[in-house]
Amino acid sequence: MTIEPIQPGAPETQSANLTAENIARLKALFPELVTEGAQGAAINLDVLKALVGDATVTDVDEKYGLNWHGKRTARQLALTPSTGTLLPCPADSVDWDTTQNLMIEGDNLEVLKLLQKSYAGKVKLIYIDPPYNTGKDFVYPDNFHNGIQNYLELTGQVEGGRRISSNTEASGRFHTDWLNMIYPRLKLAHSLLKDDGVIFVSIADHEIHNLRAAMNEVFGEENFIASVIWQKVYSPKNSARHFSEDHDYIVVYAKNAEVWLPRLLPRTEEMEARYLNPDNDPRGPWKPGDLSARNYYGEGTYPITCPSGRQLSGPPPGTYWRVSKSKFDELNADNRIWWGSDGSNVPAIKRFLSEVKDGRVPQTLWTYQEVGHTQEGKKELIAAVDFPNSDVVFDTPKPTRLMRRILQIGTSPDGDDIVVDFFAGTGTTMDALFAQNAEDGGKRRCILVQLPEPLAGAESAGWTTIADITRARIKSAGQRHKDADPMFAGDVGFRTFRLDSSNITAWAPKRDELAQSLFDHLEHVAGDRSNDDVLYELLLKLGLDLCVPIESKVVAGKTAQSIGGGVLLACLDESIKASEAEALALGIVAWHRELQTAGDVTCVFRDSAFENDVAKTNLAAILEQHGIAKVRSL
Repeated sequence: MTIEPIQPGAPETQSANLTAENIARLKALFPELVTEGAQGAAINLDVLKALVGDATVTDVDEKYGLNWHGKRTARQLALTPSTGTLLPCPADSVDWDTTQNLMIEGDNLEVLKLLQKSYAGKVKLIYIDPPYNTGKDFVYPDNFHNGIQNYLELTGQVEGGRRISSNTEASGRFHTDWLNMIYPRLKLAHSLLKDDGVIFVSIADHEIHNLRAAMNEVFGEENFIASVIWQKVYSPKNSARHFSEDHDYIVVYAKNAEVWLPRLLPRTEEMEARYLNPDNDPRGPWKPGDLSARNYYGEGTYPITCPSGRQLSGPPPGTYWRVSKSKFDELNADNRIWWGSDGSNVPAIKRFLSEVKDGRVPQTLWTYQEVGHTQEGKKELIAAVDFPNSDVVFDTPKPTRLMRRILQIGTSPDGDDIVVDFFAGTGTTMDALFAQNAEDGGKRRCILVQLPEPLAGAESAGWTTIADITRARIKSAGQRHKDADPMFAGDVGFRTFRLDSSNITAWAPKRDELAQSLFDHLEHVAGDRSNDDVLYELLLKLGLDLCVPIESKVVAGKTAQSIGGGVLLACLDESIKASEAEALALGIVAWHRELQTAGDVTCVFRDSAFENDVAKTNLAAILEQHGIAKVRSL
């Protein structure tokens, strides 16, 4: 054994490259920080300033990358916290008490912000089908200063009416408006993904170049996986002026391409049929593989004698045997060489079905025969929802077979993978997820987000928005599985939530009526909100899952809730007298011991419920004495 000398310049002779390590850490957190400079990777200081809230940023240096008017504002939109909340809607839900799926009605930008604490780093797969940039109107006019007010006006919930964003060539902002819409949503989507997560984005030719550039910045160019071509129609459009557009793209990026791998797809019947067993090999069916290759191999030229006595001077002209002579003899001795039925064929290697991969590697061309087309998607939608007007249907809904292909590649039936679609449309993603779980026994979960965009022509069915159709579609999908198999026990329900302003009223004093403003603000909870409304806002603020188990119990005459096995304890009754504080505190302590919750516990009350400071102080002191130190009031 020899000892290799350390050469000058080898890693062992150099100190740690702290600059490179710091850049790598920053890039892992914020891929858009790193750009190409004259000396290689460099930090874009303007982006760094913007990420920490510096409003004095100016793009004065020329840099490689995608830039457009409003990019700084779009980036800031993703960083600005939402002032809203999600209100529970059990009446619009299915299997509220048991389901792990969510259907959220609201502006997806605000909803994505609200989901960050509870779901950041937990989502396995994101699929979105954003509005394509066709020059028509799309309803995503983001208001930088007050996104919730903008949303309420858009949906007609406050005075101001509905506002539509016109995105035409004449506006001079054809691509800019679309990028300002999609960029902050991609930023927030990136935060939701697990390290081994992946995002699929449907897009047409009009914007794929800008989408790729934006996603390179948000996800990192090294995390680009593929641009899939989906054949969305089954016949050409002869009315097309130039070319019949027969395909869309599905752009795929991983959170970390070094970690994420696509799951193999099932082999088709045609593929399985290629494996036979003409010689009754005990190892089972096999198919012949070519032993020759065109690439030069130094030990790949040698003569072979067939079992029939036929002499082969070597491989076919211009090729080489793939293996050496000694390896060939080893394979032949193990009956892994096929010579044909008469023993005189050019040798082929036997590839056994039992030894190949359990499936097939996904390809980037998806034909309509494999994954469906838009007409199929339209028929599925009409069948799922009894439309009073057949014209009230999306022109290009995605078929469930397409979504199931994405679910097969990006999720596993073995875990509780979370799937998010924040441009839910008619709910195809959750429909497909129900079907995929039913087929392979998976426990995938789904979160849909859909803007309640006004919908004309369906009022007779009780629908006024696209979100109404989303709910109707997934209700129908779940019922279809229950009807098909009475013993089916899969989760085909969903909890509905609606975006609205916070339950906690902001301090907004009237300058001329300060005294009255003080009295008005004694109660911090909005008067028209229920305890459940407040409770679910607490879940969001504390980063708990919106489908976490909640148990209610009467404690010392008050209603209390245990969330997540006791991680959060809440009593939101509107009155706690000083004489009741001790009994309530001791009752909560007893329940806490009964639950045997591991880790820190937070206990929350209404601030206005306490009769006086004595009641509040005594209750908090008793809880702290018994190990519940985090006591909060709102």
